[in-house]
Amino acid sequence: MRVEIWSDIACPWCYVGKARFEKALGEFPHRDDVEVVHRSFELDPGRAKDDTQPVLSMLTKKYGMSQAQAEAGEDNLGAQAAAEGLPYRTRGRDHGGTFDMHRLLHFAREKGRQVELLDLLYKANFAEERSVFGDDDRLLELAGAAGLDTDAARAVLADPEAYAAEVREDQREAAELGARGVPFFVLDRTYGVSGAQPAEVFTQALTQAWGERPALKIADGDAEACGPDGCAVPRT
Repeated sequence: MRVEIWSDIACPWCYVGKARFEKALGEFPHRDDVEVVHRSFELDPGRAKDDTQPVLSMLTKKYGMSQAQAEAGEDNLGAQAAAEGLPYRTRGRDHGGTFDMHRLLHFAREKGRQVELLDLLYKANFAEERSVFGDDDRLLELAGAAGLDTDAARAVLADPEAYAAEVREDQREAAELGARGVPFFVLDRTYGVSGAQPAEVFTQALTQAWGERPALKIADGDAEACGPDGCAVPRT
């Protein structure tokens, strides 16, 4: 079974939702037969690379919150993250565009290091003091820590079209599937789960999707094959 997860590094609920999903998956009896694929979704598409601002300032301007409301929201997110064992800085974080991060994540997927880089990007954004926005050197440090070749990663960042089509295709598919926000989880392109649901909801979704997978249909005939008793000898 395949689970696809659309998310954005700038999305705190994606950070929390990933932990909740992984808790459910870790207890799922068929977890070794579940393939997890992370897909791209920009919350702020088209934002300039050097256009960064404090998270609290972004919340007050974009959503019309008061400073007190923005701070209360961050405090709530910090508590939700802590409940999942995740570190979270409720003050002093930046917000910016994530297009380059998504391009690097597609590069990392090719190299078998996508999850490692995703986890490091989340931790850097939500728990560490140094910003991940508008800083290629910071992204290259994280790419290296994830086990990627930093020269190859630098080449990706230097070419604005590298993996750009893959990011845009992910976002097109999300729109086709009806995703209005992230995180958005799709199980075998049959079941969708929207938002950072409790682990119990993910458990139910995994169980239901697994139980309704179509049974394997086998075309049986006289073709030669190998089995526990050996290999069939071709008839002459």
